Amino acid sequence: MILSTPRLDLRELTDADLPALRATLHDPVAMTAYEGAFDDAESLAWLRRMQQRYADDGFGLWAVVLRETGAMIGQCGITRQQVERDEVIEVGYLFERAHWYRGYAVEAASACRDWAFDTLPIDDLYAKVRSTNVASMNVAIRLGMTVRRTFTTHYRGVDMPHLAFALSRAEWAARR
Repeated sequence: MILSTPRLDLRELTDADLPALRATLHDPVAMTAYEGAFDDAESLAWLRRMQQRYADDGFGLWAVVLRETGAMIGQCGITRQQVERDEVIEVGYLFERAHWYRGYAVEAASACRDWAFDTLPIDDLYAKVRSTNVASMNVAIRLGMTVRRTFTTHYRGVDMPHLAFALSRAEWAARR
């Protein structure tokens, strides 16, 4: 286990998590920010990419497990991302739609934010949010982040405007 919160456990994704991962990645509504649902091959590639990130970076998106039931309900963690030409460290979150609006994303992402500042030599932590994803914007705001810049990502043949939310180490420390 990587992290625990009052209701959640976060751990590395394993091959056994692929069916639960597909429950999110195959949902076109949950994947709106990615311009639609993934297929089986894309879901497996996503899992392999996370597993490679664990090996290369020591972190990635982790499985979020609801302690009460033992069910994997989403993913949350820390990844390296591109914001225009800059590589940044990002907190990311993606949950099954059945578990939205219950505070799980904020709970898990808050633990990941604290882990990142406690563990990594970073000055800023980012959240890349598609400009149409109001729910994810609200999570970033509740993490104490503010918009630092706007940019466009080209993905799946579409230009997607994004907001780069961020929180500095000094801002984080002042909030503790």
